[in-house]
Amino acid sequence: MSRARWMALAPLLGGLLATGGLSGCVYYNGMYNANRLAKSARKAERDGRTFEANNLWGQVATKAESVVVRHPRSKYAEEAAVLRGLALARLGQCEQGLGPLGRASLLRSNSDLGEEALLATGRCQVTLGNLAAADAAFVQLLDSRSADRREEARYQHARVARQMGRYEDALGSLKGLRHPRAAPERLLALAGSGRAVEALSLADSLVARGDTATPWDSLLATLGRQDPAHASDLVDRMRALPKQPANMRARWLLEDGLRLLAHDTAKARARFREAVKAGGEGEIAGTASLQLLRLDLSRVGAPEELPPFIERLKRLATEHRASSATLTQVGSSVAGVLAASRMPPGAVQGDLRIFLGAEVARDTLGALRLAHALFRRIPRDWPYSPYAPKAILAAQQLDSAWTDSAVVLLEQRYFDSPYLSLVRGEATAEYRRLEDSLGAFAARLAPPVQRAPNDRRPSVPGRDDDDEPGRRPQPAATTRVDELR
Repeated sequence: MSRARWMALAPLLGGLLATGGLSGCVYYNGMYNANRLAKSARKAERDGRTFEANNLWGQVATKAESVVVRHPRSKYAEEAAVLRGLALARLGQCEQGLGPLGRASLLRSNSDLGEEALLATGRCQVTLGNLAAADAAFVQLLDSRSADRREEARYQHARVARQMGRYEDALGSLKGLRHPRAAPERLLALAGSGRAVEALSLADSLVARGDTATPWDSLLATLGRQDPAHASDLVDRMRALPKQPANMRARWLLEDGLRLLAHDTAKARARFREAVKAGGEGEIAGTASLQLLRLDLSRVGAPEELPPFIERLKRLATEHRASSATLTQVGSSVAGVLAASRMPPGAVQGDLRIFLGAEVARDTLGALRLAHALFRRIPRDWPYSPYAPKAILAAQQLDSAWTDSAVVLLEQRYFDSPYLSLVRGEATAEYRRLEDSLGAFAARLAPPVQRAPNDRRPSVPGRDDDDEPGRRPQPAATTRVDELR
């Protein structure tokens, strides 16, 4: 720049510095760039360019924060803070974003940025599990001037209402919505409200058009809680969905069988067989095979029926490598019960072995008839065992038809037992000594069990790992007299 031109500009630059005009330009440029980047980020999101959108939102957060830090008292400071919160929310950083998003109330009423901030606030509150706070944000947008935001707010309000159990409220909010997401949400609300027939009718239409985007797993879980039979009907309909992996179909069948166990064992058995066929040699097929075996075990009434189950479990462990550790453990439990049952009458500590074997049959194998028979052996073959009353109390819980006989036996032969004293509300030192002795004996018998590194069990909604059929038996006695009173 020539000396003459510099001399001409000097007064102007001096004026800008004196009045803060240069600072204002820097501030305005920072806000302009933040808004420009946000506009590009929104377009990238609409176009499905997620990676690019995230990169742009990261730049928005940086630019907006710079404006807030450098010019905290400027008229655009609140807008910059809200824009930063919006960017953080878009990046999934909800805990950091909610604070600045809360400053949207200071913006001009019904501004586009303010309404965007409300939507972002609601979504973040849903992510963090604060459904009431999320709904409070969405409700403010139900009358938005923007048709898109109004529709999104109605959908999100319905979704939160359904999650909070307000099914009719959800259905009212969804009425008239034609967005593709509305139909699956309406289906879930209908199922939750107990209107299973309407839900299945809507499901038929979604299946007919091959809608694989519907949250079928959530629908099955919701219907299953209301009525397992209707959930099973839905599984049959879902078979017509295109391009569903065999493993997913097998999982649906397995979970359906588990839901049906308490209501219709015949249909549950059929589902497990279908899951085995659909799952091939995979883990789900192995779990379904174990469920079939457990159903057969539930019919066993005598130890002599157990050897075929041991061989069957060995074969299944070979066929289903992913479930081999679990199957092998169950096989060990069956073998342990069989060994305990072979204790001759009057054998030293045979009563303890029989008692623990009966517990494994009951708690691990689900063989209640067999457990009942084993518990009853103790007062018959070890009539003077201090654990005979405990065995009688356990047996009567498994067969109500035997209750009267059990009461007579307890009153006539074991009236002074520490276990009967506990039932009468009198805990004694002798009772604690007997329990400690039984627990120590169980611990000595229990072999260490190591799970194979690849022994992963399929996730089944509503069931903890400890509820997995074929789980490792607990080494200590589990029957407590206070549970049998």
